[in-house]
Formats: sequence, structure tokens, C-alpha cells
Amino acid sequence: MRQGVDVAFMTCSQLTASLNAARATGGYERRLANLACVPLLILDEFGLKPLRPPADEDLHELMAERYESVATIVTSNLDFHEWDQAFPANKLLASATLDRMRHNAYCLVLDGASYRMPRQLPTVIHNRLASGSKAAQA
Repeated sequence: MRQGVDVAFMTCSQLTASLNAARATGGYERRLANLACVPLLILDEFGLKPLRPPADEDLHELMAERYESVATIVTSNLDFHEWDQAFPANKLLASATLDRMRHNAYCLVLDGASYRMPRQLPTVIHNRLASGSKAAQA
């Protein structure tokens, strides 16, 4: 982005909802073409929700259009070997789509504690709450 490259970032659910909405309004082919040519597509939360028809077919179409022509980054909480679970209704479609997504791909596995850990209350507030609960117990 800093180098002037166009980037599209969306969750997998947002992507499939966008394509479904475009289908309903007659703009599916145009929306697919626009997404297919974005120089970098970042697809977040792949596999968080199972892909049901026609969302699974839409993702396949998009990956087929982008295949070996533009860059795609996919994030997932699933292990790489579990990605087929995102396509519960059609294992053949899963295989074809994932084959395109994995070919010549780099796989980065990030392991560690979540950065979304709950925050600690500031000491002043914690002490007030603790002393308030002691007063309520008395």
C-alpha cells in the first residue's frame, strides 16, 4: 500500500457475502472481475465458517481467476492440512480450490499467545472494586 499497490482486505465471510449480493443485483461478473485483478487480496478468517453453496463455488471462481496472476494472502486459524474442512459440501471443489491456493504458496505458521488477551484493570480501579466487594461481604 505504501508503494502505491492496490490492496483489498476482507474476511472470507465478507467476500462471499459481497459476491452473493452482487449476484442478486446482476453485478456478479463485474464484482468477480474487480476482485480478480486487485494486485493483492488479503482474505482473513478462511475456514472460520464453513463455505456452503454458492459461496464455495464463488471462492473457487475467484481463486481460479487470480491463480498465478496476482498475489493473495490467506489467513486462517486452521492448520494447513485442515483447510479442506472449509468446504463441507463439496470435497472435489475443495481439492481444486485448495490446489490453486497452495501451489507456489509460502506458508507462515504463527504460534504463540493471542494478542487479544483481556486487559488488566488499572491498579486504582482494581483496588476500589476489591475494597467494594469486601464491604458488601461484611
